[in-house]
Amino acid sequence: MARKKMETRLKLFATILSFCWLLLTNTASAQPENTAIADGNNLYKEGKFDKAIEAYQLALRQNPKNAVARYNLAAALFRNSKLEEAEKKFEESWQQTTDNGLKQKATYNNGVSLTKQNKLEESIAAYKKALQMNPSDEETRFNLQKALEELRRKNKQPDKKNQQQKKDKKPEPQKQPPANKKMIDQWLQSLRQKEQEVQKKMLQNKSRSVTQPEKDW
Repeated sequence: MARKKMETRLKLFATILSFCWLLLTNTASAQPENTAIADGNNLYKEGKFDKAIEAYQLALRQNPKNAVARYNLAAALFRNSKLEEAEKKFEESWQQTTDNGLKQKATYNNGVSLTKQNKLEESIAAYKKALQMNPSDEETRFNLQKALEELRRKNKQPDKKNQQQKKDKKPEPQKQPPANKKMIDQWLQSLRQKEQEVQKKMLQNKSRSVTQPEKDW
């Protein structure tokens, strides 16, 4: 029950995360990948995320170093619920760009994608990094606080699995203590006495049967 409550809180937490979805277009119009990026942006706004992903991938084939195309690809992957791929592309985007604004947005959105995957510790690290880049970003500060609170709740939850294992574990039967030499000797002596008594009774019965006189008919 506690685990279900925690998962519900995480889902609610994820729904209020603010995702920085602002799509970008490279200002250098002469670059051939810009047409593909613009097409991808239009498809993204129409909610056609699969097609937008294909357009951004085309832009990256034309120029693998285009950080804007990679950022927009990550955003489309996120909207298409491909969170692990989005996480990777956001990370690549902030690593490759020299634009501080794009770097901060990619780092922040990387934190959001990590939170969506319940990777709270990693998302906290990403939010902290994004906040260092832009200390006045209230959305980053809000998500960081929420992630920290959720992590504290998660760590306070008792380990239900271990508790159930302890509950289900059957007590081991108590082992009898090994017999010592004195007990064994007493037991053997008792057996000998019983054997002697049996033999004595047998001899007495045999003696009576032999000495008994015959009947005088």
